[in-house]
Amino acid sequence: MPGADIISTMSRRGKFITFEGLDGTGKSTQLRKLAGSLRAAGHKVVETREPGGTATGEKIRRVLLDSATQGLSPSAEMALMFASRAQHIAQVIQPALDHGQIVLCDRFTDSTEAYQGYGRKLGSEDVLNLHRILCGDLQPDLTILLDSDPAMSVGRAKRRNQRASDRANNNSRKGASKHADENRFEQQNRAFFARVHEGYLAIAAREPQRVVAVDASGTPAQTHRRILDVVGQKLKVARSA
Repeated sequence: MPGADIISTMSRRGKFITFEGLDGTGKSTQLRKLAGSLRAAGHKVVETREPGGTATGEKIRRVLLDSATQGLSPSAEMALMFASRAQHIAQVIQPALDHGQIVLCDRFTDSTEAYQGYGRKLGSEDVLNLHRILCGDLQPDLTILLDSDPAMSVGRAKRRNQRASDRANNNSRKGASKHADENRFEQQNRAFFARVHEGYLAIAAREPQRVVAVDASGTPAQTHRRILDVVGQKLKVARSA
């Protein structure tokens, strides 16, 4: 199993690992794979996501990502992201870390800096200030930035989200409740995603000790092996044989 060569010991305080990148780079898949490898090595792992992660956060997620949401200003968008995040930290992330667990999170404040700071042109300063004020400046121990060609990644995300919307609509016609789609960001133009990509690369260059870019253009198995190497090396922990 891929998790054979993985972390075998952790400090008393848990570890906080975030996954970043454009939609369509495989963040959710790679998070699940890493969680499986860590659990196979005997670790307690919490898998979560942003926006979301709590009942309140999931409601905010529906507002933020549903393509039916219209007229939301960039500042309001950023404020909602941080509202979800503050609740997420208080209710899920910090308690898990305090209990020595490993928290794997699909997106964190780097996403807000990349999407709202760069993509929406709000700048990094306000994002980082809000993070200090609302999130207690909590920083991940490691951020894995999954990087691939923006056009290819966004295309995959659009197709994935459209399939999810189609399934939800089919279920609705059969009597099940309709789930909001998550296509709002994917409707942005190429220039927007180029700015987001640029933002991620700038964050990685600014914080090389925390952020590691991983080539996500290969197969999921190849990307997973790269991530296992990064986790072992950057967190400087022993590995099982």
